[in-house]
Amino acid sequence: MKFLNKKNIFNLILILSIYFIVEFLINRGIIDSYIILNIVVIGVNIILAVSLNLITGITGQFSLGHAAFMSIGAYASAIMTAKLGQPFIVGIIAAALSASLAGIIIGIPTLRLKGDYLAIATLGFGEIIKIIGLNNDYIGGATGLNDIPQYTNWTWIYFCVVITIIIINNFIKSYNGRACISIREDEIASETMGVNTTYYKILVFTMGAFFAGIAGALYANYFYFIRPDSFGFMKSIDILVIVVFGGIGSVLGSVVGAVMLSIISVFLQNIPELRMVVYSVILFLIMVYRPQGLIGKNDLRLFKKRGVLNGCTHSK
Repeated sequence: MKFLNKKNIFNLILILSIYFIVEFLINRGIIDSYIILNIVVIGVNIILAVSLNLITGITGQFSLGHAAFMSIGAYASAIMTAKLGQPFIVGIIAAALSASLAGIIIGIPTLRLKGDYLAIATLGFGEIIKIIGLNNDYIGGATGLNDIPQYTNWTWIYFCVVITIIIINNFIKSYNGRACISIREDEIASETMGVNTTYYKILVFTMGAFFAGIAGALYANYFYFIRPDSFGFMKSIDILVIVVFGGIGSVLGSVVGAVMLSIISVFLQNIPELRMVVYSVILFLIMVYRPQGLIGKNDLRLFKKRGVLNGCTHSK
C-alpha cells in the first residue's frame, strides 16, 4: 500500500513516541497539573488556529465568527455530558456536528459575500450566538454552565490535535485544497475554470466549524465551567492573531503561532490588562517586518501518498 511508505511509518512512530513520552512524564509526576493545563490551552488553540487557517488562510474568506462555532461545540458537549450523562465521545461528536450544522446554516446565505461584508456577517453571527446563550436559562444564561465533567486529558487533547492537523493538511494538498487556493488567488478565474466556488467556500466553512466545535468540547470538559462571554468577539480576534502571527496559509505556521502566543499569554496572565496591548504590538511588528508570518508558506508534510507532496499531483 502506498500509504505505508517509509515517510508515513516514520511519522506514525514519531507521533506515538511523543504521546508515550509525555504520558510517561505525566504518570511520573514530572509534568504537573499546571503544565497540563497549559498543554490543553495550547492544544485547543492549535485546533482553532488550524481550522480558521483553512477558511481564512487557504480559501481567503475573512471570518470573525470562529469563536461562535467553538461556543456551540462547548455547550453541545456540556449538555451531553453534564445534563444528559452521555460519555465524552458522544459529547465530542455532538459538538462537531452541531457546530458544522451551524456552519452550513450560516454559510449558505453569507458566503456569497466577500471581504469586509463577509467579516461583518460572521461577526454578527458570533454576537447572535452570544446573545442566545446569555438569554437561555437551560444553559445557565449569563451566569454560565458549571459542574461539567472533566473528561479532557492528555490523550484526548493530543490525538484530537494530531487528527485535526493530518486531515486539514491532507485536504489542503488534495485536489479540493488546490481548488480552495485558486479561490483565494482569483475567484473569478476559478469560476471561469469550472470551480464551484460557492460549494468550496461552504465546504471549508463547514470543516472549520466542525473542528472548532471539537475544540469547544475539549475546552468545556476541561475547565468545568463555561459562559457566553468566554466566546465573544475578542476570542475570535485571538484566533485570527495566531493565524496571522504564524503565517497565513500555513498549517505549520498556525501550530507554531498557537504554541508561541499561548506561552506568551502564560507570562502575561498576571497583567491581563496589557495582554491585548502586547498582542497588538506583536501583530504590528509582524505586519511591518515579516508580513508573511513567522513560518511564511512553509508547511507540514504528514501522511501523504507518494507524488502528492507540494501540491504536485495531477489527478483528481
